[in-house]
Amino acid sequence: MLQKIPGRRQKKCHPEKPQFWCALFLFILLFFVTEGPFAETQSVSPFNEEILQGIGYIYNWEFDRAESLFARLIQMAPENPMGHFYYAMVSWSRLISGMWTEEMVKQYRRRIHRTIDVAKEAVKKNEDDCFAYFYLGGALGFEGRFKLTEEKYLSSFFLARDAIKALKTSQQICPDNLDILFGLGTFDYYTARLSGVLKFLSYLLIHRGDKEEGLRKLHIAAESATYSNIEAKSLLLHTYLFMEDEFFDKALVLALDLTRRFPDNPRFKYLEGIAYIQLDNNANYRDMLNFFQEKGSQVPSKNEAFLWRSHGVYLEVSDDLFHNRSEDARSKLKTIMTQVDPASTPFMVAWPLLKTGMSYDLEGQREKALDFYQEVLDLENAAGAQFLAERYKRNSVKPKDPFIGY
Repeated sequence: MLQKIPGRRQKKCHPEKPQFWCALFLFILLFFVTEGPFAETQSVSPFNEEILQGIGYIYNWEFDRAESLFARLIQMAPENPMGHFYYAMVSWSRLISGMWTEEMVKQYRRRIHRTIDVAKEAVKKNEDDCFAYFYLGGALGFEGRFKLTEEKYLSSFFLARDAIKALKTSQQICPDNLDILFGLGTFDYYTARLSGVLKFLSYLLIHRGDKEEGLRKLHIAAESATYSNIEAKSLLLHTYLFMEDEFFDKALVLALDLTRRFPDNPRFKYLEGIAYIQLDNNANYRDMLNFFQEKGSQVPSKNEAFLWRSHGVYLEVSDDLFHNRSEDARSKLKTIMTQVDPASTPFMVAWPLLKTGMSYDLEGQREKALDFYQEVLDLENAAGAQFLAERYKRNSVKPKDPFIGY
C-alpha cells in the first residue's frame, strides 16, 4: 500500500446503481474530457477578439488571465449571456483540470446558474436572438452534466432536453452558424452510446442518438466552426483514443494540432504520447518522454516542473500497463506519489492511486485493486478519477482497455 497522502478524507462508499453505470460513464466521460468553453457563435459580436483570446487562455491553462478577461466582458455587457457563460467556463475548466474542491464547485454553480438566468431574460426580450438561445442551450447542457455527478438522472435529462431545444431554436434562427454543430453533434454521439434505462429515457426526453451523424457534425465543427473548433477537436481526440477502436491515427493528427496550438497544456502532450503507444510508434514515444523531462527543466516554478515531469512518468506508467509490466508501473507511480503536492496537483494524487489499482487488477489481484479504487473514492478531491474507480469496482479492468491510457 502506498503511503497516506495529506488531504484524504474518509467517507462512505458511493451507492451502487448497476442499472445506470455503463450509460452514466459514457456521459461522465463527455464532460471530463472537454477542456474548455462550449463555443461563441458568429463574428457579429463586438467582443470577438476578446472571446478568442480568452478561449486560448483556457486551453493553455492560463485560468487567471481568462478569469480577468471574462469578468471585464461582464462589466461591459452585463445583460449579454456571453460573458457570463465564459466566466462559468473558467470555473468548469479549473474543475476538470483537477481542482474539484467544494469551493470551486460552489463557484461554478453560482456562475452557470447566473448564465441561465441572464440568457432566459435575453430570450424574453428578443425571441429572435439566436445568440441568447445558443448560450442558454450551452449553459443548460453544462448544468445537466453537473447533475450527473450528483446522480440526479431525471434532472439531468430534462436539462439536456431543454438544452437541445434551445440549440435547435438557435440553429433555426441562424442556420449558417457552424458552431452550433458542436453541441448537437455531441448529443447525437453520446445519446447513441447509451444503453438500458438511459437509452429509453433519451428516446423519451431528448432524441434518438446517431453516432455517425454525431461524428460528422463534430468534424464539421472541428474544421470550420469559428469558436468551437478547438473544443470539437479535443472531444474528437478523446473519442478516438478512448471510445472508438482503430482510429488512433486520427487521434494523433488531432493531438499534434492541439499541442502545437497550446504548448503549455500538458494534457494534450500526454495524449499525443498515448497515440504513439497505441500506434506502436516507439521512436516517437521515446522522444515524448525526453520532451517531458526537458520541459520540466525549462519551466520557472517547482510546481510546473513537477507537473511536466510527472506527466512523463505517468505516460511511462500507461505504456507499462498496456504491455503487462504492472510491477514497473507501480514503482513509477510510487515516485510520483512521494513528491506530489495535493493542493497544487490533485490530479497526481487521485489518478496514480487509480492506476495502482488497475495494475493489481491486470495481475488478477482483485482485493488489492479494490482497496485502491476505494482510496480514490475516499479522497476529498478525486479530480475526476472517481468515475473510473466506480467502474472498475464493479468490473475489473481488462488488458488493452483503452482507459488504461486515460
